[in-house]
Amino acid sequence: MFAKRLLKFLDNIESYVCQILLSFFVVILFLQIALRVCFNYVIPWSEEISRFAFVWFVFFGAAYAARLAAHNRVMIQFKLLPKVAQDVAMIVTDLIWVCFNVVMIKKSIEVIRDLTEFPFHSPALEWSMAYVYWIFPISFALMTIRIIQVDIMKYILKIEIKDVDSVDLEETQKMLSEAEKS
Repeated sequence: MFAKRLLKFLDNIESYVCQILLSFFVVILFLQIALRVCFNYVIPWSEEISRFAFVWFVFFGAAYAARLAAHNRVMIQFKLLPKVAQDVAMIVTDLIWVCFNVVMIKKSIEVIRDLTEFPFHSPALEWSMAYVYWIFPISFALMTIRIIQVDIMKYILKIEIKDVDSVDLEETQKMLSEAEKS
């Protein structure tokens, strides 16, 4: 029981982190604006930390989108091919994507190593930028794991991954038809 809940939590970790980061930077920006307008006071570090939270939010969101198989792709050329060729083409493009991610992990670790050797600090918070840049290897590693996970689900376990956009469209159409009936 506990193991299932833990696996479910880990399977959605990017979603939880995104929700926390989004809430955090929205609250910080709201606080900054309210203090500036109402009291003519500026929190010197608020814009910097909200910018860092936003960047981390975007990269964790990219990993979450990989988990949902929701990254934008041009698919029209694959629709012209037979099903087997479509699957092979998708696996090849995912392999290229994984290779890109591995290169990005390697290069971002090199940048972090350089920032550790030759420190650069953020102006307001005076944080080492090496810590801020850790989002790059983390997110690209998560994306790689999620791409492999989705491919295993689709091609080995034969689990159909629903298109995130079509699910919303179906629910909207269902709600509209129910509203028309009443």
